[in-house]
Amino acid sequence: MNAPVDAALLDDLIHAADADGIAKHVVGAVIPNAEGKVLLLHRAADDYLGGLWELPSGGVDAGETLTEALHREVAEETGLTVTAIETYLGYFDYLSRSGKKTRQFNFTAHITHERDTVKLTEHNAHLWADRTEQQQVSSAVRNVLAAWREEAV
Repeated sequence: MNAPVDAALLDDLIHAADADGIAKHVVGAVIPNAEGKVLLLHRAADDYLGGLWELPSGGVDAGETLTEALHREVAEETGLTVTAIETYLGYFDYLSRSGKKTRQFNFTAHITHERDTVKLTEHNAHLWADRTEQQQVSSAVRNVLAAWREEAV
């Protein structure tokens, strides 16, 4: 489901997740550049889900909206500033490190300037991934990237 981001949609997403028994909310950002590459981050081998390439993502704090969390998480994990959140790209569910049922809501996000330097704080590498390199992610993230490509057409 691709839909523009508005307050009613964000409320509906949270209510649906709560109704599904989701205990933790996470946001993920598909950040494209002008060449159609997407920013991926690499988890250190000794981290939870170590070795995984993933979207910039992270937990929603209490009292925070999904879009506020997306701005904060991208800044915390990459040092980049989100200037626009364009499209809701869907979600996937998983179990967190602590065993909580978690839902990751994914959005297309744009940053101040694609050539800005990525400053990693929680990951050990980053990559502006072309379509072939994007295959390194989990199947759930591959589905999100497919939705992004569909939406971008």
